[in-house]
Amino acid sequence: MSKNRNYNLELKDTEDHKYAYSFDFDVMHYYMLKSFEPYLRSGNLLELGSFKGIFTKRFVPLFDDITCVEASDEAVEEATLTLPGVNFVNSRFEEADLPQKYDNIIMTHVLEHVDDPVSVLKRVNDEWLSDDGRFFLVCPNANAPSRQIAVKMGLITHNSAVTDAEREHGHRCTYTLDTLEKDAKEAGLKIVKREGIFFKALANFQWDRLLQTDIISKEYLEGCFQLGQQYPDLCSSIFLMCEKGGG
Repeated sequence: MSKNRNYNLELKDTEDHKYAYSFDFDVMHYYMLKSFEPYLRSGNLLELGSFKGIFTKRFVPLFDDITCVEASDEAVEEATLTLPGVNFVNSRFEEADLPQKYDNIIMTHVLEHVDDPVSVLKRVNDEWLSDDGRFFLVCPNANAPSRQIAVKMGLITHNSAVTDAEREHGHRCTYTLDTLEKDAKEAGLKIVKREGIFFKALANFQWDRLLQTDIISKEYLEGCFQLGQQYPDLCSSIFLMCEKGGG
């Protein structure tokens, strides 16, 4: 990540676009953890890009030793108040000096913000991931139906475009499964699982409105999650579970 970036500003909501939506916190975080749980190792946890610790809270009952690396000092300050037992490191990934290796490393909706993603993924593989550890990598999916519909509507030029609003929030690219796999492999990581998380045909702001009504049931949400297992390329997010690759 560039030293010249204002990470606090990138986290701010804009007039027409939020940094994160209730759909992210209430739906996607739940289903991300559900996707991770079968593969989690015992031991410690490193979260790369923790924002204000909202997703971190879901891991507190599962791990006694949690470390988070976050570039925004404002986000770290807020997260520290609500999660006093978590070790927060206010640093760019490129400069983070971590004292140990980790059995579980999670990076959710963060890699698309990184200026040189392969170099950061290489640090995960070479420096931070324990020999038996697992790396949980999740990014927004360029081929999500909601995004493809926006292309057909003329709101986005192409599936993997970075919109003006996304750029304001620090996005540098929009991944598909093949481009995400390419970067992970180039960094030396061993890809063990490839999945999609949650079939999604509506934009986040549309989901936020629906979730305030009784139109969407828990059963419907579960159906979208299960359908995503069949059609990973049509999910809201794409997920790679990786292990440490050879030299």
